[in-house]
Amino acid sequence: MTAHLTRPASLTTGSDHPRSDAEPLLRIENLRVDYRTRRGTVPAVRGADLTVPAGQTLALVGESGSGKSTVGLAALGLLPAAAGTVTGSVRLAGRELLGRPDRELSRVRGREIGFVPQDPTASLNPVQRVGAQVAEALRVHGLATGAASARRRAEELLGEAGLPEPARTADRFPHELSGGMCQRVLIAVALAAGPRLLIADEPTSALDVTVQRHILDLLGRLTAETGAGLLLITHDLAVAGERAGHVAVMSEGRVVEDGPSAEVIGAPRHPYTRELVAAAPSMTAPPAPPAPADAEPLLTVEELRREFTVRTANGSRERVVAVDSVSFTVPRGGSLGIVGESGSGKSTTAELLLRLDRPDAGRVLLDGVDLATASRGELRRLRRDIQPVFQDSYGSLDPTFTVAQAIAEPLRAFGVRGRAARVAELLELVRLPAAVRHRRAAELSGGQRQRVCIARALALTPRLLVLDEPVSALDVSVQARVLDLLAELRRELGLSYVFISHDLAVVRQVCDQVLVMRHGRVVERGPVAEVFARPTHPYTEELLAAIPGARGPLTPAGAEPATP
Repeated sequence: MTAHLTRPASLTTGSDHPRSDAEPLLRIENLRVDYRTRRGTVPAVRGADLTVPAGQTLALVGESGSGKSTVGLAALGLLPAAAGTVTGSVRLAGRELLGRPDRELSRVRGREIGFVPQDPTASLNPVQRVGAQVAEALRVHGLATGAASARRRAEELLGEAGLPEPARTADRFPHELSGGMCQRVLIAVALAAGPRLLIADEPTSALDVTVQRHILDLLGRLTAETGAGLLLITHDLAVAGERAGHVAVMSEGRVVEDGPSAEVIGAPRHPYTRELVAAAPSMTAPPAPPAPADAEPLLTVEELRREFTVRTANGSRERVVAVDSVSFTVPRGGSLGIVGESGSGKSTTAELLLRLDRPDAGRVLLDGVDLATASRGELRRLRRDIQPVFQDSYGSLDPTFTVAQAIAEPLRAFGVRGRAARVAELLELVRLPAAVRHRRAAELSGGQRQRVCIARALALTPRLLVLDEPVSALDVSVQARVLDLLAELRRELGLSYVFISHDLAVVRQVCDQVLVMRHGRVVERGPVAEVFARPTHPYTEELLAAIPGARGPLTPAGAEPATP
């Protein structure tokens, strides 16, 4: 689909703030941001210097807490009230933004600087249809003369952002869309006014590889067609290397390395950058070892089917098949990966495996007992053998519980004695220090929270873990440590995994078998190494081709991507 990206006339000729050819579009100099906390002042950014020329992309990479998102918020004038001290300079086309009143900055945000935040579920109005939210961005900046005009342009923008059936999607609420679809709605909102600078904070972290490629192609066309600049904040080094001409690496509030992407990622100089590059999952790494050849099936899924009723744009209802005739087995000690785009049915399959939902047809046999028809007593017994680990570690933990209480919760539910000792054992098993037992979820990093979720899932010594995107929200170095932990637990405890992910390189590292799903159906299956090396279905080929750096480990081209 060809995008039609335009910039308002006030941002080109006739602007009140004409851009000097010698001045980069965005220049950040000696930016310092301190946050006020109960424990005193904490420096978040310590003298950052960055430039984004017009028509080019700068990727800002680093772990959570490195300060990269704070840099983006400072450029937008959206720092939280806890940001007590902000010094330095942030200039847009030569115009200083730091310290300007919010009334002035509100005219800059959206119209001159577009923003794509990371969390789509928290950034969209849950009680307003998504088409109305895109149209609102047009009306706020005077780019639509009436409701009908705003609606038509909103549908165009939703289509340009890669959403299928834009007219129908415009009439849906955020909760009726997948996380990836909600992220594309946010991109449509950010592009509505044709900004000269786009700040995208992890814009594709929730997206599968084919949609990610579409979005990144769209952002590339924005810079190519309008001369806009892009500040791409990401923890995905493959995306940074493939899509950005320059990369800046942040650690503990400082820019520790910057330069052309081919140099920074291809031949990193700083130890921290080298650590990030080494931690990135690779499609050239050896796949996980297989289960023993004589292993008996632990989980058998037969002809699973699930349908839902959805409301159409004209108010009528129709049936949608989310899972259609899905069958597979997982042997004892085996690890099966399920991959596919958002909406392919992989998460619905996980819910059926966990009996969080009932299938309309088919069977889910755990050690020969059908979970779909099991009695309450049978289901309670089987829940000790199958446990989930979800993507959102923060939402999976009760914010009022300490770590010890969260891990002990399933032990209490099943009346297990010696809970304190078992909690200590589990913390050691997932490589967490004993001191975290007294902390709450908000006091932990994302990687620590996910380890707590894994510890809780292991509390009742299950035989099968169903992991739904368990590392997609984590930085590469934290992700690598969690994946190493999962591999160790599989070896040490003989666990079996059903591992759902849109990241094929991660699946290669964790799984020995893979199932490829599309539109609710299985289109290809087999050993990971064989399917990824010699795919037989065009859709699998498309998934593999869409992976950033698919031809090998982090090998950036060192140039902006060509316009499709």
